[in-house]
Amino acid sequence: MIVLTLAAAVVVGLTLGLFGGGGSILTVPLLVYFAGVPAKSAIAMSLFVVAVTSAVSAVGHARAGRIRWKTGLIFGLAGMVGAYGGGLIGPRLPEALLLAAFALMMVATATAMIRGRKSPERRPAHSELPVLHVAVEGVVVGLVTGLVGAGGGFLVVPALVLLGGMPMSVAVGTSLVVIAMKSLAGLAGYMQTVQVDWGIALPVTVAAVVGGVIGGRLAGRVQADRLRQAFGWFVLVMGGFVLVQQAPPALFHTVWGVAVLVAIGVVVVALVAYLLLRKGRRRGVRARGLPDLTNG
Repeated sequence: MIVLTLAAAVVVGLTLGLFGGGGSILTVPLLVYFAGVPAKSAIAMSLFVVAVTSAVSAVGHARAGRIRWKTGLIFGLAGMVGAYGGGLIGPRLPEALLLAAFALMMVATATAMIRGRKSPERRPAHSELPVLHVAVEGVVVGLVTGLVGAGGGFLVVPALVLLGGMPMSVAVGTSLVVIAMKSLAGLAGYMQTVQVDWGIALPVTVAAVVGGVIGGRLAGRVQADRLRQAFGWFVLVMGGFVLVQQAPPALFHTVWGVAVLVAIGVVVVALVAYLLLRKGRRRGVRARGLPDLTNG
């Protein structure tokens, strides 16, 4: 099982290095279901793994000039405030609630990755960054990070693209700085009440760092759209698995309970199908040179 855990940790690092997020959403299920770590300890450990992996992965992006430091530091400092608060609140919440919330985050992550991100038109360089907007976004994303142990890269990258008009490659590199800062703050909050098993955390971190270095080198060379979508479907399945694991056993023994679970599954599938159809429609419109009317 330890070999499987370390192999999965490499995948976590690889996706962090490639996408600036997404891989961290797998760290908690990896630790809970593969390594047998209790949920709250797994969240604390995942914050450490993600912080170190993101920091190391950011080095390659920095050398390639794919980090905008001022925006990243403002976003990161605001995120640290939210993450520390989330790290203080999280240990006081029921484990089942935290894992259910984490599963919903996985579904949201998967939907975002399957759908893809629209690249906005390039805006001229800002004379001043919208500091207040960046700070508010940072606090909200940081709170999510601290509560459920997710790095939040799938939220950070779109925010950086929209706020700063960044190219995707720069947003990915900058997001790694933000994720490292927020994760460390969330870890500080969790460690007030939760113990970390360093015998598990350190080997998993080393494996994730290896994947992160590889992902960082591939980020500027690989067309990652297909890989991102495949990863999104994988995360969607994992999120569904975690949700089912947290469902009360009684639900599986009543007609109404099964009906509720099926209804939730239908809603999730319908939402993903709608997003994929909408994306396909936009591509078709652009290919024909027609105006895009899907935004209103």
